[in-house]
Amino acid sequence: MAEEITVSGFAKYRLERAKQDLSDAEFSYKNRRYLNANNRAYYAIFHAIKAVLALERVDFKRHKDVLAYFNQHYIKTEKFPKMIGKKISQASKVREDSDYDDEFIPTDEETRLQIVTARELIELVENYLKEKSTPNQ
Repeated sequence: MAEEITVSGFAKYRLERAKQDLSDAEFSYKNRRYLNANNRAYYAIFHAIKAVLALERVDFKRHKDVLAYFNQHYIKTEKFPKMIGKKISQASKVREDSDYDDEFIPTDEETRLQIVTARELIELVENYLKEKSTPNQ
């Protein structure tokens, strides 16, 4: 019989997945594989956001729906800083350019900023999940 996972356990699983994506982004960045680093940094961001949504049992098939919901319910309500919302939007654009625009050549600095954003969001999400799992909150 399959083990049943709790909502908070699923959120933690998604956060761990985000951390693995971040590790992959950092490895690619160190090896100057900027297109791949941008992709992995974005997915670190995406999976961190999905960790938050797991607490609500909310999920979407399309990336734009995940990002829109997070922006509406977590950025605009200031559960997360507005500045991180702008950084997430930029990260999404850079990932799309990296993945789909054959003429896009990412810079070292652009890619480094993607990783910084992913690291920042993961830390915010980790703190958010801890706060939500604290009894009597």
